[in-house]
Amino acid sequence: MPDLLRLVIAGSVDSGKSTTIGRLLFDSKQILDDQLAQIERASIRRSRGHLDLSLLTDGLRAEREQGITIDVAYRYFATSRRAFVVADTPGHVQYTRNMVTGASTASLCILVVGIDLGLVEQTRRHAVVASLLGVRSLVVAVNKMDLVGFEEEPLTQLRREFDDFLADLSFEDVRFIPISALRGDNIVRSSDDLTWYKGPALLELLESVPVPLDDRLDHLRLPIQHVVRTADGRGESRSYAGRIASGAIRVGDDVLVLPSNLRSRVRTITVAGKAADSARSQESVALTLEDDLDISRGHMIADPVHPPVAMRSFDALICWMGHDQLRTGSRYALKHTTNWSRVVVERIGHRFDLKHLRHREVLSALGPNDLGQISLRSLSPLFADPYQSNRTTGSFILVDEATNDTVAAGMITMPHSPG
Repeated sequence: MPDLLRLVIAGSVDSGKSTTIGRLLFDSKQILDDQLAQIERASIRRSRGHLDLSLLTDGLRAEREQGITIDVAYRYFATSRRAFVVADTPGHVQYTRNMVTGASTASLCILVVGIDLGLVEQTRRHAVVASLLGVRSLVVAVNKMDLVGFEEEPLTQLRREFDDFLADLSFEDVRFIPISALRGDNIVRSSDDLTWYKGPALLELLESVPVPLDDRLDHLRLPIQHVVRTADGRGESRSYAGRIASGAIRVGDDVLVLPSNLRSRVRTITVAGKAADSARSQESVALTLEDDLDISRGHMIADPVHPPVAMRSFDALICWMGHDQLRTGSRYALKHTTNWSRVVVERIGHRFDLKHLRHREVLSALGPNDLGQISLRSLSPLFADPYQSNRTTGSFILVDEATNDTVAAGMITMPHSPG
């Protein structure tokens, strides 16, 4: 089975990012006949004069009427070498929160930049958000190369500007690739008009780029999702099911159970309904332990030598998604892994200025789409790691209990003190 690459595609309005994804799926023969027929009819209605492949991802009627993407559209496709989950995110500045949603699970970001537009504010914003959310690989797809006669010099100038900007961000692997999504140049196969470019086409690059791990932590973190009770002739046995957030586990390993801080040893491991000797990060498992312990949903099984931080008070970077402002003293429900708690906002430290790449101090509130640093205090202890070490145990959401709306996505940056 081919490995899986989760990627997010972003770009400013009119950069051609939806067309890029549409062309990628079309040229790699990933579009069903009925989908293609629908796109052809829609292209005729809009008098495009060509097959408008952006319609494949701009799926909402409002998006089609406005000609922009306003939601995160997910697409799955696979080649013989790799499977892909693609998140096509909005280009408009007011939908920054949607970019956060798409980038939160991605290992790679394709940033589509129109050669006619260059490095505009929203392109900078998307790159900064992807970097802050821990995306480590960046592919800058320089689109509309046909507008400059497929000449190399405009790309060289744009790359110089990009290199200066990216120096302050945390990407580990950056690739530049010239394309024309409308014509299909350098999307699935190399273009005859780009003979000076010696690198791979976009799909070739996506098939071959190393897939970064979602976490950098080698230590076991298993949030408990469900307790399975099974009756047999000797009574009732319990197994503990969840998805491993990081590390690996083997039969016979010593483990720490949180929040009780009790220790036990792994008796059995089940993966996909079959007994296994071991399991690793991102696999869904069910464990039995040698001791009869009080474990329930929201608890965690962890490495006893390197446990997560137990904390009640911590700093976090959040993207505020609520319609009302976030203010000091506000109270919310917090969901962290499989655990729920209640929190209060103790302090708002600063708002991140994505346009100028600096912090701006704020006194009392964050508004919609703002990214800011805040301090939270939880009523019950959380067992977490910094987001940069582990995306799963380092992230959370805030929920308004009055409306049940998700109002923020957060990344833990620093615990204040042990809980």
